[in-house]
Amino acid sequence: MIIAVAWDLKKQKIPNLITFPLMLFGLFYHTINGSISGLGFSFLGLIVGIAIFIIPYILGGMGAGDAKLMGGAGAIIGAKGAIIAGLFSILIGLLYAILLLVFYSKYGIAFLKNSGTAIKTFFFTRQWIYIPPESEEKRPTLCYALPIALGTLLYIYLKATGSTLIQDLLGIRFSL
Repeated sequence: MIIAVAWDLKKQKIPNLITFPLMLFGLFYHTINGSISGLGFSFLGLIVGIAIFIIPYILGGMGAGDAKLMGGAGAIIGAKGAIIAGLFSILIGLLYAILLLVFYSKYGIAFLKNSGTAIKTFFFTRQWIYIPPESEEKRPTLCYALPIALGTLLYIYLKATGSTLIQDLLGIRFSL
């Protein structure tokens, strides 16, 4: 995950050379330690991890490497872990995006103004037309490997410490 984050921050891409070994490690580890049930645990986590980010990828909101990285994390932490880590990643990603828009304030203001115009246009024409900001400021890049890594690490930490934070926040009782 650390390598994926560093690569994504530098190149804005997560190559298969990083994601596939992560997936294979999870599948291999759980198969060795849990036989067929371990393989099923890992494979289901892999599929769920990819599924979490497949729609944003299809819509062009993120790269395939991000979805595959979440799949690699899912192969290691299982389906339930992938869901919880994915939710954490989405929340951390939202915070990350807000911080980028604040840090790049001219771009953020132009983005919000143009988003409002695009929504109004959609309301009247029923066609979604993206209006790019006219700002001279550099467009911020959201490197999603960072939120995925932090969300996954947060899940692993909460599970390792036996924390009930998730259950307390949601008011739902289930085991990590």
